[in-house]
Amino acid sequence: MPHFAKPAAGSWTQNYPELGTAPVDYTDSVDPAFFETEREAIFKRTWLNVGRVERLPRTGSYFTKELPSAGRGMSVIVVKTKDGSVKAFHNLCRHRGNKLVWNDYPHEETSGTCRQFTCKYHAWRYSLDGELTFIQQEDEFFDVDKSRYGLVPVRCEVWEGFIFVNLDQHAKPLADYLGPLAKGIEGYPFHEMTEVYSYKAEVGSNWKLFIDAFAEFYHAPVLHQGQYTKEEAAKILKYGFEALHYEVASPHGMISVWGGQSPPADLNMVKPMDRVLRSGLFGPWERPDIEGLDPLPPGVNPAKAKQWGIDSFHFFPNFMLLIWAPGWYLTYHYWPTAVDKHIFEGTLYFVPPKNARERLAQELAAVTFKEYALQDANTLEATQTMIGTKVVRDFPLCDQEILLRSLHKVAGDYVKEYSNNGAAR
Repeated sequence: MPHFAKPAAGSWTQNYPELGTAPVDYTDSVDPAFFETEREAIFKRTWLNVGRVERLPRTGSYFTKELPSAGRGMSVIVVKTKDGSVKAFHNLCRHRGNKLVWNDYPHEETSGTCRQFTCKYHAWRYSLDGELTFIQQEDEFFDVDKSRYGLVPVRCEVWEGFIFVNLDQHAKPLADYLGPLAKGIEGYPFHEMTEVYSYKAEVGSNWKLFIDAFAEFYHAPVLHQGQYTKEEAAKILKYGFEALHYEVASPHGMISVWGGQSPPADLNMVKPMDRVLRSGLFGPWERPDIEGLDPLPPGVNPAKAKQWGIDSFHFFPNFMLLIWAPGWYLTYHYWPTAVDKHIFEGTLYFVPPKNARERLAQELAAVTFKEYALQDANTLEATQTMIGTKVVRDFPLCDQEILLRSLHKVAGDYVKEYSNNGAAR
C-alpha cells in the first residue's frame, strides 16, 4: 500500500501517458554521436543558468562562465552595466579572437569589477555595453568602423535573481521557457539567502546520469543509510521511500518529498554532532525570521503536506533548484564536457548567520551535503562503465523514477527535432 495518495490514473507515471511505462533505452548516455548532437540541439538552444545577481553588486561587476557543454572553448562575460541591467557577451576580442577576460590561466573562470574590458594582446577596449571604444594605433588599420566591431552579444535574462543566458538569438523569452513551475515559486526569498557554500568536481559519467541520481529518492534508504543512526537507518530501509508529489511540465519537472529532521521528532534519530549544532542534511533546525517563508509561494509544497521537507525543481537541461522547509535553498548544475564526463557544481544558500552557532550550523549542513553528494557520485562511474558495454540497453524504471523517464524522453525529443529540422536553421 502506498503511504501517500497517488493520482486517479493509478500512478504518477500513468498520470502522464506520453511518458509510457516501458523500459528506458540508455544509449543516449553512452553514444558519442548523440552527445555531440545534444551540444547543438540542447546546450546551444536552451536557457542556461550561469549564476545569481548577487555576484554583480555594483556597476562594472562581472564574472566569466565557461560553457564547454555548448562547444569547446565557449565562454561568456556577464556584467552589470551603467543602467543597472545585466548583459552577456561572448568572451572574445574582435581583433584577432583572443579570449578577452581571463587572469593567469585562460581556461579558468574569473570575476571582478572594471570600467571597461581591455584585451591583453593588443589593448583593444570595450565598454560595459560591449561597444568597441579604443583601437591601439587605429590609423594603422584600413577603414575600421568601430561601431561594427563591438563584443558579440549573448541573450541574457534574469528570473528571480537567477541569471540565464541563451546562445540562440531566436529562443523564446526566459519566462515562457521556464513556464508554470517557475511561476509558482516566484516570490520565494532567494534574495535574502546570500551566505554561500559551493562545491565543484569533474565526474566520470554522462550528465544525465547525475541528474537521474538527484531526481529520485528511491535510492536514499539504501545508499545513504550510513548517514543515519543504525536504528534510524533500519527503520527507513524497512519503510522505503515515496514522494508526496510529482509534476511534469515538459521539458521541466519537480518532485516534492517529506522531511522530518529539522528538527527531528526524536533526537535519537540523528547523530550527536547534529544534536549539538542543531543542524544536518536538512539544514539548520531554526528557520530564519524573514518575509516570504510564511506563507510560501503556491508552487512550493504543492501537496500542502504537513510532512513536507524538500521540493526539487529540474529546469531543463542542467539546472536543479531545491527549496528546503527549514528556509534555505540549494542548486545543482551539470555541465557535460564529453559523453562520459561532466562538471558538477553544488551551491548552498543561507540567510547570513547572526552568530557563531548559526554559522557552525550552516557549515555542518554544507559538509553533510558534500558527503551525500559524494555517495551519489560514487555510483556514477560504475554505472557509466557498465551501460557503456551495451550488454543491456533498456532498463525498467519505477513510479518514483518518473522524472528520469521524462528527462531521457525530452533529451531524445530535442535531438530528434534538431536532426529533422533544426540543423538547417
